[in-house]
Amino acid sequence: MVRRRSFSIFSLSFLDSISCGFGAVILLFVLVNAQASRNRDEQVKDLRGEVDKVEIEILNLEKEKVLARNALDEVIQETVETQGLSREVIDLIQESKEELAKQEGQTLATKEHVNQLKTDLLSLEEGIKRLKGGAESEEPGEAAMAFAGDGTRQYLTGLKLKGNRTLILVDGSASMLADTVVDVLRVRNLPEEEQKSAPKWLQARRTVDWLLAQLPMQGDLQVVVYNDKARPLLDDTGWVSAADPALRKEMSEAMAEEIPKGGTSLVNAFTFAAAMNPLPDNIILLADGLPTMSSSAPTLRKRVTGPNRQRFFEEAQRLLPPHIPVNTLLFYMEGDPLAAESYWRLAVTTQGSFLTVTEDWP
Repeated sequence: MVRRRSFSIFSLSFLDSISCGFGAVILLFVLVNAQASRNRDEQVKDLRGEVDKVEIEILNLEKEKVLARNALDEVIQETVETQGLSREVIDLIQESKEELAKQEGQTLATKEHVNQLKTDLLSLEEGIKRLKGGAESEEPGEAAMAFAGDGTRQYLTGLKLKGNRTLILVDGSASMLADTVVDVLRVRNLPEEEQKSAPKWLQARRTVDWLLAQLPMQGDLQVVVYNDKARPLLDDTGWVSAADPALRKEMSEAMAEEIPKGGTSLVNAFTFAAAMNPLPDNIILLADGLPTMSSSAPTLRKRVTGPNRQRFFEEAQRLLPPHIPVNTLLFYMEGDPLAAESYWRLAVTTQGSFLTVTEDWP
């Protein structure tokens, strides 16, 4: 009997088949995994580009944030400074209100005093008329230069134009631009040509022209413009001959080029007069109020009060050489009630004259 071989499912052929199938699966897995890796790398590369772009945007936003923070710090600093300036302005307004209230109280007393002065002046004029009636008439002189007024009021009563050495002091401060503080601030910011043609300054220039035309031909003269400094029109600290009409015309032309600016230092004006050699024997002063400074300008944050201006005036008066008459032509300026009385007393003390200039003169 033939003996049959035993059968086993784990024969060589079966194992080969299994191995081949398993190898095919692994190969398939390897191929699929390689393709997935390439796709993943491409996606990562795209995402890296997006990330770089976002990082650049973040950096730009950080820069803008720093700039915005710096700008905010500057705004905060400016706000603090503005608040400080606002408090100073409020304090100045309060001081101005107090000063105005004080001046209003002084104005009532001044009005009564002015009324009394008017009465005294009328009495003096009556006395002058009586004296003139008994005095011999003087022969008329000749004008040194032509002067044409707008009307017939080309005269001043009581102004002393005689003297061998006449010094004309002209207030060239910013207040000569207008009659009110508000208008002064407005005109001061206009172009220079418009400042030169300001009505009040034009009147001062025409007054100087009138004086130059009326002063006698004998002797010497000098015209000095003063604000925070005092300087002659022709850059000559000495005297110039009054007999030369060309020099008078040159002074008038130089006066036309002046622009009012700065504060008013009467101390510097009288110091200039006291330093002249020989001294003047007649001073004609054109002003519109009490001085706002002494020999030097006050600090920017310090306000010049009425008592301070009165003190500056008295200080300047002490520097004036003795026995020199001061003839004051006072132009109008608001908010200075003590100016008229102060310059009137100066005229009385120096035996000069005091006149207020009307709008239509000369």
